[in-house]
Amino acid sequence: MGARFTMLYAVVFLLSGVGLLALAFLLSGGSLTETAPAGSAGGPPGQGGLTAAHQRIRELEGELAAVHTQQSRQLLVGSLLALIVMAAVSVLLGRVLARRVLRPLRLITAVTRRISADNLDRRLAVTGPADEVKDLADTIDELLGRLEASFTAQRRFVANASHELRTPLATIRASLDVAIAKPDPPPSTVALAARVRRQLDRLDHLLDGFLVLARAQHGPPADTAPVDLGDLVDAALRERSADVGRKELSVSVDVPRETAVVGSPALLARLVGNVVDNAVTHNESGGWIGIIGSVDSRETVLVVETGGPVFDQREVDRLARPFERLGGERTGSSGLGLSIVAAVAAAHGGRLDLLARPEGGLRVSITLPIAGAPIAGAPVAGAPVAGAPVAKAPVGAS
Repeated sequence: MGARFTMLYAVVFLLSGVGLLALAFLLSGGSLTETAPAGSAGGPPGQGGLTAAHQRIRELEGELAAVHTQQSRQLLVGSLLALIVMAAVSVLLGRVLARRVLRPLRLITAVTRRISADNLDRRLAVTGPADEVKDLADTIDELLGRLEASFTAQRRFVANASHELRTPLATIRASLDVAIAKPDPPPSTVALAARVRRQLDRLDHLLDGFLVLARAQHGPPADTAPVDLGDLVDAALRERSADVGRKELSVSVDVPRETAVVGSPALLARLVGNVVDNAVTHNESGGWIGIIGSVDSRETVLVVETGGPVFDQREVDRLARPFERLGGERTGSSGLGLSIVAAVAAAHGGRLDLLARPEGGLRVSITLPIAGAPIAGAPVAGAPVAGAPVAKAPVGAS
């Protein structure tokens, strides 16, 4: 748009300059036409020829006409040169003016691009005269306000519905316990109760995921404290040590002491737990898990890699959405694990990156802002996790 405005200013200036130059040329030509015949008058009637004085006057008039014509040509050439110079100047001035005129729109565009579903409370708040640019900014602020209210209402509804559904589920669970506790319950009742209990456990897990997701999407957490990701990884692997042993998974952990972040301990524990749970649950028997932590001056990165079949990157990109699974499988998980990880990471100012490894398997990378100081007592880098088999060789990053 800036180039179009620049060309528009230059073209308008050139057209105005050409019009002024044509008008000056026409006026100059008219003056020359009027002055040329002035010396053509003959001598007085009755005289046979021109006197010497009359001849001298005619010569002077011719010389004046030639000088006038030369001046007109010089004026025309000078005007053309001035028009060329001013055309170049008009392009430069047009570019400067276009940048100045479009600067508020660029600012509005830049701020709007930084606003997402996680920070809808931000506003443009453009100040200045009541012109079209300010009207546009105010309209965008009103739109953001409506979007914020809609998102807030949706998250509040999910949280309230999850809370309300816990009561009937608890009642159903209690009724099952009463039915089974009776003396000599029929085998069909016991089998039905077992099936219903499994579905109730799945519903509880799903509702818990809804609550965590709604809390993570509500905004930056209020209960922040320094949290060591190494401790969270250790706790998550201990919790899944039985499944790790059953699948005979080889686990390699390389988390340095400085992998500490500031955030909600509960949400960050759920973040690490979901990533580890995803790596264990969707791993193949005899597979491997590599957990690597790294720290630089601004952020902490936790990478969890697993082996397995080769996935399509387009399918992997959808895993951060709720209820998305590889292959479209609708059983075995709630489909909220990685979406909760993405929401928790975004709430802490970080991000989740998913990559289908070319060799097969998945690479999950979590980037979080670094804490102000490391936490003492963190596990030593590369220490084996209790209850998990030690890898024979460290797992390399893809």
